[in-house]
Amino acid sequence: MKQKRAWQRMLSGRRLDLLDPTPVDIEIADIAHGLAFVARWNGQTRGDWPYSVAEHSLLVEHIFGVTDPAAEARWRLAALLHDAPEYVIGDMISPVKAAVGPDYGRLDERLAAAIHLRVGLPAVLPVAVKKAIKRADNVSAWLEATRIAGFTEAEADRFFGRQNPDLTGACDLLLRPPREVREAFTARCDALMAAL
Repeated sequence: MKQKRAWQRMLSGRRLDLLDPTPVDIEIADIAHGLAFVARWNGQTRGDWPYSVAEHSLLVEHIFGVTDPAAEARWRLAALLHDAPEYVIGDMISPVKAAVGPDYGRLDERLAAAIHLRVGLPAVLPVAVKKAIKRADNVSAWLEATRIAGFTEAEADRFFGRQNPDLTGACDLLLRPPREVREAFTARCDALMAAL
C-alpha cells in the first residue's frame, strides 16, 4: 500500500513533516503568512475581513503584556505564538476539537514544541506561563465573541468567564487585510526575538 503524504510544502520551500516536525523546518515567515489567512470562528464574524488567527495572536500577546507588564520577552513571544501550529493545521472551534478527540491535541503539541525550539523557547512552557497565556486567550475570545461573533455578554461569560471591564474596554479588535496583519505579526515576532 502506498504511504500517505504527511508533510506540507511551505512557501519558504521548507517541507514540514506534520507527524514529526523539526525546528529546522519552521520559518516565522511561513507562520505569519499562514496565520494571516486562517479565520477565527470559522469565518463567522462581522466585518469586511475575516478575523485572522494572526490578529488574534497579536491581541493575546498585548493582553498578556498588559496583565503582566514585567513579563519577560520570551514569555510574551510564547503568548504571540500560542496558536502558531494553526498555520498548518488550521483553527478548529472547540466543538470540532472535542469531536476530533485527543489526536488533534497531540498534533498541536508536537508542532508547538518544534516552533518553540526554533525560536529559543523551551519545548514545553512552564505551567504558570501557560495558565497566564490561557487567561489572556480567554479575554481575547470574550472580546471577539461579543464584538464580532454575535455572542451576548451573558453567553460569552458562560463560555470564556466574566472579564474585567477595565481590561476589555481598553482593548481594540482590528480587522485588517492579510498582508497588513502578516507584516504586523512578523514585526512583533522579530522585535520580541531581538529582545531575548
